[in-house]
Amino acid sequence: MRTAFAALCAVLCAIFAGWSPLAAQTVRYGDENIAVQAYLDPQPAEPDAAMLALHFTPRSAAWHGYWSNPGDAGQGMALSLDLPEGWTAGEALYPVPRTLRIAGLMNHVYKGDYTVLVPLKRTGGASDLGEVAGHVDFLACTDTICVPQDASLSATSGRDFAAWRAAIAPPLDRAAAYEIAGRVMRIGIPLPAGLDLAAPHLFVGAIDPGAGIRPAYADPQIFRREGNLLVAEVPLRDGVSGELPRAISGILAFGTGGEGIRFAARPGDVPLEGAEPLAGASATPSLPLLLLAALAGGLILNIMPCVFPILSLKAMTLVKAGGNERAARSDALAYTAGVVLACAALGALILALRATGEQIGWAFQLQEPLVVAVLFLLAAAITANFLGLFEIPGMAIAGGAGSRGGSFATGLLAAFVATPCTGPFMALALGAALVLNPLEGFAIFTMLGVGLALPFLLIGFVPALRRRLPRPGPWMARFRRWMALPMGSTALALGWLIWRTSGPLWLGAIAVLALALLGALGWYGRKQPTGKGASLAFLSVVGATTAGVLVALPQLRPAAASVGAAGVLDAKAFSPEALADARASGKPVFLYFTADWCLSCKVNESVAIEREATRAAFDEAGVVTLRGDWTKADSQIADYLAQHGAAGVPFYQWFDPAAPGEQLPQVLTPDLLAAKARAASPRRSD
Repeated sequence: MRTAFAALCAVLCAIFAGWSPLAAQTVRYGDENIAVQAYLDPQPAEPDAAMLALHFTPRSAAWHGYWSNPGDAGQGMALSLDLPEGWTAGEALYPVPRTLRIAGLMNHVYKGDYTVLVPLKRTGGASDLGEVAGHVDFLACTDTICVPQDASLSATSGRDFAAWRAAIAPPLDRAAAYEIAGRVMRIGIPLPAGLDLAAPHLFVGAIDPGAGIRPAYADPQIFRREGNLLVAEVPLRDGVSGELPRAISGILAFGTGGEGIRFAARPGDVPLEGAEPLAGASATPSLPLLLLAALAGGLILNIMPCVFPILSLKAMTLVKAGGNERAARSDALAYTAGVVLACAALGALILALRATGEQIGWAFQLQEPLVVAVLFLLAAAITANFLGLFEIPGMAIAGGAGSRGGSFATGLLAAFVATPCTGPFMALALGAALVLNPLEGFAIFTMLGVGLALPFLLIGFVPALRRRLPRPGPWMARFRRWMALPMGSTALALGWLIWRTSGPLWLGAIAVLALALLGALGWYGRKQPTGKGASLAFLSVVGATTAGVLVALPQLRPAAASVGAAGVLDAKAFSPEALADARASGKPVFLYFTADWCLSCKVNESVAIEREATRAAFDEAGVVTLRGDWTKADSQIADYLAQHGAAGVPFYQWFDPAAPGEQLPQVLTPDLLAAKARAASPRRSD
């Protein structure tokens, strides 16, 4: 039904758009569903002005009309007037519209009676206005059907002009500005700081199609406030392809009683510095809570397989070093500095790129084949270190004390390899970091680093904790070799990711480079006991590896990613159009975003998504499954995640028919999806 409704709207709008009001003054359809009557104000505000009112009255509450920009579907009013020479009609003035979602489409509508005012102006020595006649075309719709309407107009005098004027959105008396940043349009509206803005929504007026600005009306809008400036961020479907319009007009609605203002914004700078998310406009928690969540997420990262071996062996260096308090604290501070710097730098890079319009998220670096290749080589080298092939200052547990330089480098490495594992523990904080002002977002990324470094920092500064660690002994060498297993597993996982995203040729080339690296590290390790030429050997290994990554690998073009394969659920590939079609089908929809480098995504898929029980429940309920694979950069996925305040994957949404999307937890329980499907299944008569 909803698919038919959307198609019918499109056909009717196309027909309606082709009408020529000046050439078609004969009533063809009538106004049975929404009646319209024209009135002239008997007491005009100025001698050379008049006000025409078009009062629309639906025959029942089921019918609605449209604002001048109807949104994703529908059609605004087309008016032609027969005015005496010397009289002109100005831009129609509308009350504040309301939003209506049908089949995933956002419409800008009026429910119940509404009145559009049209100012009339006399120029020169024109005669009095006299009678006003004309013709109006418009669209009347219910939630399931649309009917074209039209009427001949003959204005009479009188009626409720005071109430009709009061319902019109008043104009903003100050200049607004707008700018385009990637697929986001920011509109800065000067408003008194004391004005209460409850449940705001920005209705963008019709934009010249030549400008290439297409708002995504159904996507969430973000509002921020700094003093007397309100900043509204409106998602766009595409980047701008034409020249910017000289002005963009619209209505800012707020409150529940039809309050709002109309504005006109010209191109200009829209500052975000110091702008806070509007209270009540989003569910973003307070900054202290977000910082606490980031700290907790960083702590949890220490038990992940790519971080735990590094942390454990770093702790063992302190055991090996004995009771030197100064050395322990120096080592802990150096490690902490490396971790925090890496997290802060990566967060600052993300925030800077997003400020330029790039829609990227946390762990975006894993979408780049060269970065994954570097991580693979690092994981292979660390595994070889754990097996005793060579020693890294600051990480060794068999001879030698830790060094500040080695500890700092180890902290950098631990933070870098931990980024794919942050999803389920950092969703709240990282998602907020991307929509808060840059300083607060930077603080959240920095606190993640503090949480990641905190266990080793405490071990370094609290002697009681170090005393609880096992005493040094032969077990340390065995423990070190056992830690090669999780780190080696990390290297294998990265190799699998290379094969999936870049093809077997790339994997083969990187494997050859890794073997050469391990051979060179073994040569370096043999020189370490004597110290003769060890530094030169190490620099040679690093230089050769860097040359191989930066010079040799780019000569091989990565193959197309072999991602998005159908699984048990036979999911379709995500796109905004596919989601709109799925919503329009009237069936439940499950949308999920994943990536091959996302460990928590793969766990959720094996535990809850790719299960026969889930498939059976989905089949019974007719659930449509859409899958967005973010293993490689995808602007549509990045846009969608950003619009929903998500910093990365995993991300899950459930859509019941004709209902807004429900965001599901990032850690799925085995029966969660099956239960959602069973709840959405049609009731059986038996």
